[in-house]
Amino acid sequence: QVQLVESGGGLVQAGGSLRLSCAASARTFTRYNIGWFRQAPGKGREFVATISWTGGTTYYADSVKGRFTISRDNAKNTVYLQMNSLKPEDTAVYYCAADTGAGYGLRKGASEYEYWGQGTQVTVSS
Repeated sequence: QVQLVESGGGLVQAGGSLRLSCAASARTFTRYNIGWFRQAPGKGREFVATISWTGGTTYYADSVKGRFTISRDNAKNTVYLQMNSLKPEDTAVYYCAADTGAGYGLRKGASEYEYWGQGTQVTVSS
């Protein structure tokens, strides 16, 4: 069992930056690929980015490529999402999730992720 806790959300103006953190409760976290997803009001959960358990490989949704950076510090059991050049359409609840099937490579389907955090709200004003 892995518990994930997101933090770092808030209100920011368009063009601004935020850094989200995802802290895990268990050392087994270091063996899992970790993804970030988001859900805007009235919409489904959307893939944002994912990172391999080593931190050596990353994959991004086209909508955030070049603006967001995912990284991890396994010594701190934490994954980060640095978000720059934020747009109003980035407004959503952001979730981190753990994929225990790291052998399958990086995946972007929400159903592939077993453990989820409670989410953190990001609001970008125009």
